Amino acid sequence: MKLGNDRIKKKFDDIDGKIGLIMEYCQSLEAENRELLLKINNLEADLNGKSKAEDGFSEQEAFIQSKTEGLIVKLNNFSNSLNKAESSNR
Repeated sequence: MKLGNDRIKKKFDDIDGKIGLIMEYCQSLEAENRELLLKINNLEADLNGKSKAEDGFSEQEAFIQSKTEGLIVKLNNFSNSLNKAESSNR
């Protein structure tokens, strides 16, 4: 009977060792998962910031484009009025 008990004890010790390894592995995976989640959150925050900055740049670009077009129209009108004045003076 002693031999059977020793084998059973050894099996339980083996199982206990394997469970310990699995628990350590799970803990390391959980730690890695926490790090990855933190990295994802940081990347999402960076992306949000860049997206907001891009929106601001787009608005600024549209404003500049509008002002530039307005100035070109004024210059064209001025140029046309000068051409008309020169034509009437001839």
